[in-house]
Amino acid sequence: MTTLAHLLDDFEFLTDWEDRYRHLIELGHTLPGLAEDEHTEANRVTGCMSQVWLVADQQPDGRYIFRADSDGIIAKGLIAIVLLAYSGKTSAEIAAVDIDTIFKQLGLDQHLVVNRRNGFFAMVARIKALAQVPAH
Repeated sequence: MTTLAHLLDDFEFLTDWEDRYRHLIELGHTLPGLAEDEHTEANRVTGCMSQVWLVADQQPDGRYIFRADSDGIIAKGLIAIVLLAYSGKTSAEIAAVDIDTIFKQLGLDQHLVVNRRNGFFAMVARIKALAQVPAH
């Protein structure tokens, strides 16, 4: 199972953006997706270029397990990154994630078009809303 630390190491090792892009696509292929009946308007993330659906399952101990799917392969890779950063955490831990630094460490700030970048952060905002993380 890939961890966020492992992904950061992989991206540091892959110096060519095309290799990073391929790795992002491969990461998207690992997503289990959602059941067809979860592809609803209520679960849709607005602000993404592709259709993205996100579901949160709160565990008895307060942790959130996030599941998501998309009809776009690049979006699936970005979802995988977001899930690595946030899934399995409590609201307080979600609030403490420095997603801007992670975004920069992966080089996404330099290589994603604005619309994909906006979609990435729309997913982050949706996760925070589902986990009831107060806006700053």
